[in-house]
Amino acid sequence: MERCDVLVVGGGLVGCAAAWHLAAAGASVTVVDAADFGLGASGQNAGSLHFQIERRFLEQGDALARQAEQTIALSRMAIDDWKGLEVALGADLHVVMDGGFMVADTPEQVAMLERKVERELREGLRMRLLDGDEARAIAPYLSPSILAAGYAPDEGHADSRAIVPAYADAARRAGARLISRTRLDRLQRVTGGFEAGAGDLSIRAGQVLAAAGAWTPQICALANLHAPLYPVALLMNVTERSRTLEVPHLVQHVGRRLSMKQTGAGNILIGGGWPSRLARTGDGGFDPGVRPELIADSLSGNLRAAIDTVPAVAGLNLIRSWTGVTAVSADQLPVVGEVPRMPGFWIAGGGSAFTLGPTFARLVAQAMGGIPAPELAFVSPARFEHLNSFMG
Repeated sequence: MERCDVLVVGGGLVGCAAAWHLAAAGASVTVVDAADFGLGASGQNAGSLHFQIERRFLEQGDALARQAEQTIALSRMAIDDWKGLEVALGADLHVVMDGGFMVADTPEQVAMLERKVERELREGLRMRLLDGDEARAIAPYLSPSILAAGYAPDEGHADSRAIVPAYADAARRAGARLISRTRLDRLQRVTGGFEAGAGDLSIRAGQVLAAAGAWTPQICALANLHAPLYPVALLMNVTERSRTLEVPHLVQHVGRRLSMKQTGAGNILIGGGWPSRLARTGDGGFDPGVRPELIADSLSGNLRAAIDTVPAVAGLNLIRSWTGVTAVSADQLPVVGEVPRMPGFWIAGGGSAFTLGPTFARLVAQAMGGIPAPELAFVSPARFEHLNSFMG
């Protein structure tokens, strides 16, 4: 039986980053992933660094928007983490933080934008509210129909396909053991920690971190725990390289599902939360392990939102669309922290896991090492403890 201080289940951004921090602090760490590292949501997303309050919080009314204000403190920390990440990992992650816009093109959307920016400024995020002309003075590619924009000078994007390999390499250099293509089939609490395994592999660990994205509920179920995370299938698109259109900023829309940014090679990445159709298991449940089916209306709707916001994109050819699976919690906020009913068992997942992932990983590793991380209190699994009141 192998022994380690911490078993990390999930080889995505958060799992590999947490393993790096833990190993660098002197813990013995084993990371296990059912596939290859970075093949899940961490490598499938479009790499946005969106520090403004996301549209998905705003579209559900003021109650959820007020709740989302609490994420701003983490966003401010994440800005610093991303700015120093390439140096810390010794890797080129194509991090670009040249600013981001969240635009509005109706009076109702402008009012929503004004309330959002007011919240963000109150919580200390660097923000400016611009009218349409002021926004186009910075971003002339924006449509004449844009009436206003929230401008965050620290927003941007990074290469989602580079981040996990960089964290995984750093974790290995720090002494962590990384095991791929190994799906755990058992995980239980024992005296002094946990035992987990897959086939002939058996691991005894003092603590466990479940950071497996949409598969986290299945990992928790092995330990007889509920995790209130649900799979969500999304769509992303990329155009050919543009020789004339320059979009150096992250572009989002306060009233429509849209995110846009340009790669260093010139391609325009287009997404923003348009749904795909999750695959189903034989017994009728959702299967996050099978690529979701593209929904034609999502594709046309996403591209229409992009063209209406940045008209010049209409002149580019679409070269690829793809779908991916992420996970969101029941209240849309991340779930990061120790499960009160099972001390030593930690969860890290939920929304914004790319933008906030490096910060989640750093803070949860700190907390697992015995140093309190009060910044995670509002995203703790403790708020869902009632779901595990009948579990043991």
